[in-house]
Amino acid sequence: MANDVILYRTDDGESAIELHLDNGTVWLTQQELAELFQTSKQNISKHIKAIFEDGELDETVVVNYQLTTTRHGAIAGKTQSKKVAYYNLDMILAIGYRVRSPRGIQFRHYASTVLKEYLIKGFAMDDERLKNLSGGSYFKELLERIRDIRSSEKVFYRQVLDLFATSSDYNANSPEAKKFFATVQNKMHYAIHHNTASEVIYHRVDSEKEFMGLTTFKGDFPTLSEAKVAKNYLTEKELRGLNQLVSGYLDFAERQAEREEVMTMADWVAHVDRILQATGEDLLANSGSISREQMMQKVDKEYKSYQANTLSQVEKDYLKEIKSIENLAKEGGK
Repeated sequence: MANDVILYRTDDGESAIELHLDNGTVWLTQQELAELFQTSKQNISKHIKAIFEDGELDETVVVNYQLTTTRHGAIAGKTQSKKVAYYNLDMILAIGYRVRSPRGIQFRHYASTVLKEYLIKGFAMDDERLKNLSGGSYFKELLERIRDIRSSEKVFYRQVLDLFATSSDYNANSPEAKKFFATVQNKMHYAIHHNTASEVIYHRVDSEKEFMGLTTFKGDFPTLSEAKVAKNYLTEKELRGLNQLVSGYLDFAERQAEREEVMTMADWVAHVDRILQATGEDLLANSGSISREQMMQKVDKEYKSYQANTLSQVEKDYLKEIKSIENLAKEGGK
């Protein structure tokens, strides 16, 4: 079994399971499965036997036997070798369905979201394992990933969130991740114009203004969804400032990868404030005075008023045609 691992932490924080990564999937022993699903090894063995008897999975595909060496239990200084069965992700999920526990539900959700990304990108290794396994290739891949994020066309703060997902202990369900995802956009916006995302939309959306106050949109007129995106109200100067902040953040990330420094979720959370302080920006002290619900309600109201007061291109063409017909009629009546 390869040395690469993906570290999975249960939502309750009681267990940290090393998922062994090999051949594009992950593998666990019966003992590790028992810990994952909070049940006995005997119960796991029973489920595995039933799955094979039912023909649900092919044993030759989902089981990988590895020879492991351990200390001899009866003879001091001696070692003994034995075969240990590892079960792949298909079996792990099949057992999870049969165990019917909260842990099973949590892991299935994890497997369909975070783990799917991990199997592609491979950025979920444990800190100590990285240090012990000559993690040069890890940091090379991480640096390439950071540069790929930098060259993307994504909104600035989304680039920061992508960067955060490269954390060595990334877990989308963790308190750190939830805190980061909930605040990073507002921190960036507040540093530039002293408003949260909801506040800048709430204060700038206006059906009486040209294009409702939006400065950026795709078509001839802004859509309702575009009217609910904070960056669409920013001036050129504000957008440039936002880009500079994110660029500095990515500069730091590249430097950390080049120095082979492992960054955890907590490290990235702390660095958001540090980089804002270093550039002399004001820090957001709270969640703002305008809630997302208040912002959404005002945008809906202003958009309806804007639609009522604004003619679409089709309507303009129709009125132009009517006017033309009226003029022809007048000329014909002379």
